[in-house]
Formats: sequence, C-alpha cells, structure tokens
Amino acid sequence: MLTSFMQVMSFLGSAAFYVPLLMVLFWCVAPRLVARATVILLFSAYLNTLLKLVFHDPRPYWTDPSVEGKQSYSSFGMPSGHAQNAPVAWGFFATQTRRRALWAAALVVIALIGVSRVQLGVHSTGQVLAGWAIGAGLLVAALGLEPIIVPWWTRLPLAVQMTLALVISLLLLTAAWGALQPLQGWTWPDAWARAVRAAGGRTDPVTLIESAKATGGFCGAVAGLSLLAFRGWFDPGGEPWRRLSRIPVGLAGAAAIHPLGGSHVIQAFAVQTLLALWVTAGAPEVFVRLRLARRPVRAITRSDGDREELPQ
Repeated sequence: MLTSFMQVMSFLGSAAFYVPLLMVLFWCVAPRLVARATVILLFSAYLNTLLKLVFHDPRPYWTDPSVEGKQSYSSFGMPSGHAQNAPVAWGFFATQTRRRALWAAALVVIALIGVSRVQLGVHSTGQVLAGWAIGAGLLVAALGLEPIIVPWWTRLPLAVQMTLALVISLLLLTAAWGALQPLQGWTWPDAWARAVRAAGGRTDPVTLIESAKATGGFCGAVAGLSLLAFRGWFDPGGEPWRRLSRIPVGLAGAAAIHPLGGSHVIQAFAVQTLLALWVTAGAPEVFVRLRLARRPVRAITRSDGDREELPQ
C-alpha cells in the first residue's frame, strides 16, 4: 500500500506527468502562464542531466544490497531530477497565487515527491536534498531575472530571437559534452550493473542523448514561443467542444513527429526541437486556422480615441 502511494507521488514529479499536463493547459487554459513554467522546467531538466554527468553518483540500490530498487534506472543519481523539478513546477504555480491552502498543498506535494524517491530506493536522502535546493534556487533566480530578460528578449527582431534560441541551446549541449569527457571509456562496475539488471533495467552506455533531448526541447520551446508572440497569442477560451477538440489535433501532430527520434545526438536534438516547435507554435496556428481558437489582433484606435481588441 505504501509503495503504491509512493509510486503515485513519484509519478507526479515525472516528465510523464508534466509533459501532457502542460500541453493541455497551454492549449486549452492559460498559454502565457504555462509558457513561463515550461521554459523554466525545460532548463531545469537540462541542468539535471548536466549535473548527473558532473557528479556521476550511483543510486542507492546500485551499491547497497539492503536497498531494494522499486524502479529501474540506468542514469546517475545526483541530484534527484524528480526532487529538483518539483519546486520548479509545483513551486512556480504556487507563486502565482496568494492562497495559503494552495501554497501548503504545493509544499506537501514537493515534499512527498522527494520522500517517494528515497522510499523507492532510487535516490539517497542527500540526492533528494540537493535536488530540492537546486530546484528552489533555480526557481528564485528565474523569477528574479524574468522581468529583466523577457522585455529585453521581446525587443529583439524575430530572426535574432530564433538564432539565439538555437545558439544558446547548442552552447548548453556543448557544456554537457564537456561534462561527459571525463567519462569517456567509463564502464559499469560489476556490482552496479548487476543491481540495475536485477531491477529490470539495462546498463546502457553513458551518452549525451538525454542532454540533447532537453536542450532540443528548450530550443524549440523558446523559438516557438517567440514565433507565437510575433504572430499573436491565441485565445485559449471558447466553447468546451472547441477546447477539447484542440487536444487530439495537437497530439496527432506530436505523434507524427515523435517516431523520428533516434539514438543519435543530433537526431534527438532535432526531433525534440521540432516537437517543442509544434506544441508552442505549430499547433496553435492550426487551432486558429481550423477555427478551434481565435487570435486577437493588435489593438486599434477608434475615432473617439478609445482602444479595442478585434478578434480574428
């Protein structure tokens, strides 16, 4: 019973939970708010892959026979990605409200996500504490820098924004490549390999694939949101059937792109870039063209001096 509950809490801190939830909220509820959360969360995901390469710390069940790994992983354990992303995601949305009940609920979820990782044997207490600290620090830094970076970014020409999105992402991937170099020729210790296989995992070589996916997603999201802002944000409102109809349309496009991914770093980067571009810019454009959403046009000044928004 406890293990099942902890697996549920662990799921609430996983990409399998965040990605579909953020897509639906972006398409159907609050695109501007979710866009902010997504960029921060994608950067956090990249940072976690980088730090795992830097520390290359084993998971508890790899080295301690008394610890049962209830989930299988072949990635390093320091810091915990679930614990790191929890304050970024849940904490971000908590900061958007002054309701104490929602703040308390977010703190409880963040705490339980971290505790679940220890109880499931996939992270040590130190790895979870490090994840919490890094995630909280990243969120505070992002919220503090946002009022400076966003206005500066929006003043840049679209071509410069798109180019910078690619250049910054490639620089981040280069940093991950640098962190990987000390691990060239690294082989799995026998005890670690046996523990991974016993938990149902595989001892795959240490590569840049996860970093490439994270930086590709970051690149596509930043570029896509820049393009969306240039064209004009879409209105997430409308009748319930219009909102619900956006979900299968958006998922169909993502499903067509996802199989193109592979085990090559460049391919992984490119496919994740395309996926994020589709989610943030391609799908909203299709929604507007299919009349599943409206795009407000720029405000105009009427003869009496008042301003009004004209929906498209």
